Amino acid sequence: MENQDNKQHWEKVFTEKKLTEVSWYQEKPDTSLELINSMQLNKDARIIDIGAGDSLLIDNLLDEGYTNIYALDISAHALDRAKERLGKRADLVKWIVSDITKFKPDVQFDFWHDRAAFHFLTEENDINSYINIATNSVKGYLSIGTFSTSGPEKCSGLQIKQYSQDTLKEKFKQGFATIKCFEEIHPTPFGTKQNFTFCLFKKQ
Repeated sequence: MENQDNKQHWEKVFTEKKLTEVSWYQEKPDTSLELINSMQLNKDARIIDIGAGDSLLIDNLLDEGYTNIYALDISAHALDRAKERLGKRADLVKWIVSDITKFKPDVQFDFWHDRAAFHFLTEENDINSYINIATNSVKGYLSIGTFSTSGPEKCSGLQIKQYSQDTLKEKFKQGFATIKCFEEIHPTPFGTKQNFTFCLFKKQ
């Protein structure tokens, strides 16, 4: 999918569907919070959420006292919805509307979080762009959550790329050391289950 078509697709999704009507919705993003908190970061550590959408991770990070949060998504509408929900607290977050494969950060991040964005990249050049950007932009830790080889083959009408623990580790082995990988079942709001692969890496 071309970049402009991709943007239009996600703007449409976040225009037509409510927060609780997307399969990736979590009332409390416990796994993501555990991964971030397990690294015992300073509260002013730079944390970026890739494909943030209007998920509740940002709210929870603010609740826990983190003060240097970045939220990136290709959909401006998704981020606007998150800002509206957060009210005045939205001013505490740095909002970035960007295709991740075109992202040019001017800072380095202590924690790069991605749950369910990386697996939407199916072309090798886009995957390699993502990995290069992450490798150059992360000075601390990186967590990636993707559909596993037992998970869905499509999401939101788009083909995705599945990863096992080994294939995900292989993708990031040049710049990162693996701390741990695991699989987890995500119950969707529709009563179905999706199998995810998560890996937590440390920059080498």
